[in-house]
Amino acid sequence: MLVLLFFLFLFHPAPMASAADAPSSPELDKTQNSIMTNLSSIVGTNTWNSTIPVCNWPGVTCSRSGSGSSLVVTNIKLSNCGMSNKSIFASICSIDTLQSLDLSRNSFTDLGDLTSCRMKEGLRSLNLSSNRLSQPLSDLSQFLQLEVLDLSINHFTGGNLNTYLSSFRNLRSLNLSFNSFSGDVPTSMVGSLAELVLSGNQLSGSIPQGVFSYKNLTLLDLRQNYLIGSIPNKFNNISKLESLILSGNNLTGQIPLSLLHVTTLSRFAANQNNFTGPIPSNITNHVSMLDLSYNSLSGKIAPDFLSHPGLQTVDLTSNMLEGAIPRNLSRSLYRLRLGGNRLSGIIPSSICDGRGLTYLELNNNQLTGNIPSELGNCKNLSLLSLPSNKLQGLVPDAISSLDKLVVLNLQNNSLSGRIPNFSDLRSLSTLNLSHNSFTGQIPYGIFQLQKLSTLDLQGNNISGDIPVSISSSQSLIELNLANNVLTGTIPTMPTTLSTSLNLSHNNLSGSIPSSLGNLIELEILDLSYNGLSGEVPSSLRNLQSLTQLVLSYNDLSGSVPSFHQNVEISTVGNPGLTNGTGNNNDTPTTGKKKMHIVVIIVFSIAGALVGLCLLAAAVMMLLSKIIYRVEDEGLPAGESVPQIRNGCLITMNSIHTSAIEFMKAMEAVSNHQNIFLKTRFCTYYKAVMPNGTTYSVKKLNSSDKIFQIGNQEKFAREIEVLGKLTNSNVMVPMAYILTVGSAYLIYEHAYKGTVSDLLHGVQSDVIDWPSRYSIALGVAQGLTFLHGCTQPVLLLDLSTRTIHLKSKNEPQIGDIELYKIIDPSRSTGSFSTIAGTVGYIPPEYAYTMRLTMAGNVYSFGVILLELLTGKPSVTHGIELAKWALSLSARPDQREQILDTRISGASIAVHSQMLSVLNIALACVAFSPDARPKMRNVLRMLFNAK
Repeated sequence: MLVLLFFLFLFHPAPMASAADAPSSPELDKTQNSIMTNLSSIVGTNTWNSTIPVCNWPGVTCSRSGSGSSLVVTNIKLSNCGMSNKSIFASICSIDTLQSLDLSRNSFTDLGDLTSCRMKEGLRSLNLSSNRLSQPLSDLSQFLQLEVLDLSINHFTGGNLNTYLSSFRNLRSLNLSFNSFSGDVPTSMVGSLAELVLSGNQLSGSIPQGVFSYKNLTLLDLRQNYLIGSIPNKFNNISKLESLILSGNNLTGQIPLSLLHVTTLSRFAANQNNFTGPIPSNITNHVSMLDLSYNSLSGKIAPDFLSHPGLQTVDLTSNMLEGAIPRNLSRSLYRLRLGGNRLSGIIPSSICDGRGLTYLELNNNQLTGNIPSELGNCKNLSLLSLPSNKLQGLVPDAISSLDKLVVLNLQNNSLSGRIPNFSDLRSLSTLNLSHNSFTGQIPYGIFQLQKLSTLDLQGNNISGDIPVSISSSQSLIELNLANNVLTGTIPTMPTTLSTSLNLSHNNLSGSIPSSLGNLIELEILDLSYNGLSGEVPSSLRNLQSLTQLVLSYNDLSGSVPSFHQNVEISTVGNPGLTNGTGNNNDTPTTGKKKMHIVVIIVFSIAGALVGLCLLAAAVMMLLSKIIYRVEDEGLPAGESVPQIRNGCLITMNSIHTSAIEFMKAMEAVSNHQNIFLKTRFCTYYKAVMPNGTTYSVKKLNSSDKIFQIGNQEKFAREIEVLGKLTNSNVMVPMAYILTVGSAYLIYEHAYKGTVSDLLHGVQSDVIDWPSRYSIALGVAQGLTFLHGCTQPVLLLDLSTRTIHLKSKNEPQIGDIELYKIIDPSRSTGSFSTIAGTVGYIPPEYAYTMRLTMAGNVYSFGVILLELLTGKPSVTHGIELAKWALSLSARPDQREQILDTRISGASIAVHSQMLSVLNIALACVAFSPDARPKMRNVLRMLFNAK
């Protein structure tokens, strides 16, 4: 993008007389002055004030005419002015002296008739990027003198670009990125072309040989298309090339050797393709930024590969590279990513000779030996990732001197000895030393690190007490000390702990401290396999966010306090501990086998209360006018009205109780023309009541045996509980109707489509960021409300398809009743095939068989990614979450995740989108324990700037 902006500046006409430099005499040409004055009424007086000279208006540049007697307008820039009125273009067209026109970042959908545009003979630069244009590209072919044409981030389509681009005889910079152009890569442009940007389209086929006839080409960007085949080995023909970007295609074959001869090449990105074979050893001779990650490259890395002066970033993640890491690194290299390969040998002690490294990732290789103490020379290092290797020995004390280190990951190695104090790592946020062979005690000072948020020491041989200094930790949200040999009692824990506290499989003794009840935001508490005794403190009832409590195999006694029903509790292995009363989920479990006694109890109680419920339902029917005559008016031929077996008005709003008539609702669902939406489990109908009010009637597709509608009394109770909820971002049922084989729910009808329709619909416009941000906040508020209910409501299927819109930026979460009335155990498929929509299903559902808040957070994270990227949850078989996580591992690639159609609207928008991206990535973390809970997500969204 920086290169693109550079070229747009380079090719922009030379500056004319500025507003301040414009002479007081001669004045602007009278004809043009009249035109500009008329234009000001369209642009708005806040931008163009007709009381001051035109040449002093912002975005207007004037120069003397050929005769020198008057000034004429040569440049107009009206970027990001919120305009959509196409009449402005017709007026501007009459300014025949115009050389440069910039109307980018507006909302134009049509430019009108351009056949009589007088400026087309003189215009040299035209920027219409970031609008909503979709008119034929041929309309612009009359601007024959264009040198710079930017139509990026619009809705242009077309399958034969060669037909339209041959008419531009002087073109030097062409940007058609992020439209919907298809067909082959065009090669009909004039030989003067220096910049070609076609990224983010639907171009297919191979890279044509004709591209290499543009000898002046400096930038070639073909990323994120559907290109296949190998790259022609003809780069010696375009020896001026500076940037080559081919990422995100399906290209195959080897990296062309002719690239080695392009001495001007500074950036080469071909990540996320299917390249094979070795990496040309001298490709870094001139390149400063190299990204070949996520391919199938093999062979060894040449000894001098990383040593060339000027080399700044190298990313070879997830290939099949073997051999040793080169010893000599360029002094300018600040990012080195070699993870996910088959590299062996030791980490070279010379790796920090240049002392410029900021990011070093060598994870998931076969590296051996010790961690070199010379890493302490990398004073700017902020990320050090060495997990899943075969490293051994001590962690050098020199690591403790890296005061800029934010993330230190050393897990899954064979490291031993004592854990360094790390007290000087004042920027450290994440420390993972799990699954090694560390011994000794936990350093006292480790909990005095003010920014430490995640500490994972599980799977070592750490002994001694847990330091009491842990209570002073200021940022810790996740602590895992499991599978060690810790002794002593459990100290006071910091109230910041919110994700998980795991102290299992140690030798802890004493009682469970009542102070744990202060961790009101904690989601998982695991104290199993210790020597804890005494009673379970009643203060644990305060853990309102708790989803899992594991107390197994201790020596606890007394009874377990009652918790809200969504808490999974395991108490097996405590002979003196009995289940408390009033708790539906405290049945002892082993983690692999669960006895669903609760279900039996619920159904027994339900059976005993059937008579009472039926009586109550009858009373409600009388009070709410539930008894109706069967009428046959208005029914389509051949359709019959479902016979009402039971029905109930849940809402207490008198307007709705007097308007809703169940028989009219049944008449509506008998006519397929009333269907306005179908989802996986539901069909929605529009029903107009006699007073003219429209309602939505949802039919639950109960033909599948997984629905538990057969127990109609239980169904009625569950729906009536949901009907009492009140939140503007949640679709709450107002009534229900039961027939012999189906169930129907009635809602207010304020349907303006779904979020999926808004983002991905065929006719949808590019939705601006404020609208998307409002949707994100609304969904987060609704989900936070549901999770915070006395009996938390979990969502079985949360996706952009199940979120309805009352307006462009007012979302409502639908299908909140599904988890109450669907029994996954009755399905012939796996739980992950029932719980949710592909692309939104958290990975753990495949084996946990349990609906969780963390799973809902994952689905919400995917929704955030859709809003940020504009992409659907699955594209060409690749899940959006996995794609985003793969890119996010490379900080320099995060820009590729954002929807560039909107991310460039302003600096503020771009900054806020990056902040929300960080939230989304946290939500879709692979580990459920690492995901924030919804109220924290909502807080972070409110604070995103």
